[in-house]
Amino acid sequence: MTYIAEVLENLKVKNPNEPEFIQTATEILNCLYVVFERHPEFQKAKILERFVEPERMIMFRVPWVDDNDEVQVNRGYRVQFNSALGPYKGGLRFHESVNLSVIKFLAMEQILKNSLTGMQIGGAKGGCDFNPKGKSDAEVMRFCQSFMAELKNYIGPDIDIPGGDIGVGLREVGFLFGQYNRMVNRHNCVLTGSGVEYGGSLVRKEATGYGLIYIVEEALKARGEKLEGKKIIISGSGNVAIYTAEKAIQLGATVIAMSDSQGYIYDEDGISVPFVKQIKEVERKRIHEYLKYHPDTIYNEGSRGIENIKCDIALPCATQNELDANSARKLVENGVKYVAEGANKPATPEATDLLIRSGVVFLPGKAANAGGVATSVFEMAQRSSNIRWSFEEVDDRLKRTMVNIYRNIDKVATEYGFEGNYVMGANIAGFLKVAKAMMAQGVV
Repeated sequence: MTYIAEVLENLKVKNPNEPEFIQTATEILNCLYVVFERHPEFQKAKILERFVEPERMIMFRVPWVDDNDEVQVNRGYRVQFNSALGPYKGGLRFHESVNLSVIKFLAMEQILKNSLTGMQIGGAKGGCDFNPKGKSDAEVMRFCQSFMAELKNYIGPDIDIPGGDIGVGLREVGFLFGQYNRMVNRHNCVLTGSGVEYGGSLVRKEATGYGLIYIVEEALKARGEKLEGKKIIISGSGNVAIYTAEKAIQLGATVIAMSDSQGYIYDEDGISVPFVKQIKEVERKRIHEYLKYHPDTIYNEGSRGIENIKCDIALPCATQNELDANSARKLVENGVKYVAEGANKPATPEATDLLIRSGVVFLPGKAANAGGVATSVFEMAQRSSNIRWSFEEVDDRLKRTMVNIYRNIDKVATEYGFEGNYVMGANIAGFLKVAKAMMAQGVV
């Protein structure tokens, strides 16, 4: 049994009921055998055994009272996975699907994503099996206050700085920050994704979506192509999807389809992003409401089927494992040339392999959606210096970061004999930086 296979087998034995975590660990570790061939010192120091084991895992009860005066109880998590590069950084997810396996997979991905940004931040993730959808503002506030009452014991500006993720937007971050500030009497950068009124950065809500387009644009440029005139489908219609669409349209592309969990809209002439914003950000309704504004748009029930639309670029921006092998096959049959992950691991391993084998330029989430965490670090820098950067300055820094990520993973993929394979490039490049930091710091 090879070294990588042995570590994976032991990991499966220790974590038998965590499929999402094992899937992610398997995908990452299977890319690293070439690293250990060149760096036998990593194996001797047991870097991999330490890398796959979180430094700290916290689970806690979150009791709160709903509007009917009924006591509700949820379970909260924070997995502080690796701090070799700096303080822990990673979002909070509020969704009924959250469990320890999901949080661990997200945290492991976050280690490498943060490494790829070139910034000095470690990897973590947290969340709760609470879904804010359909809850009143008062219910969300009471939940967030209870959640932060426990989480505050483990976070701080030089320790762990959470941000937003699915289900955690400006409203939730505001309530979380307010409770933290009240309990510790400190107005410091303990959460990113804050409102601009109390220290948040411009471009933060746009960052993941804009960054996704910037890295796709760089991949196109490297092949002598332009974004202008390309037809794009985007699965999802949340924050990442909306601002991905917005930036793509600004740069001359046409977004012809978007979706949510109940169906998708399709317009060959292009989706109008302002109306999607109105439905999703203001009205908080389903994507089919778009037909009120554009009745000639095609609407299809069901979250599956968007991959049947002919396009140049597909950007999965909804959730993990949304793109399976059958969907990937349909994308290839319909002429897709570029696929970049806006969500965290939306493509299954089988789908990823099929796309790469088919010659599709595939940009994995740990590289393609790193713009969000990069801009969170920009927010931390602005708050620590008490200086507000302009929208243009933050956007320019974001673009440069995404261009550098693409060039780095492209270079590393080629150096290790996998030219054009950005899954290999991203995993190797991200891991190398972390591994070298762990080696330098000894056995800790």
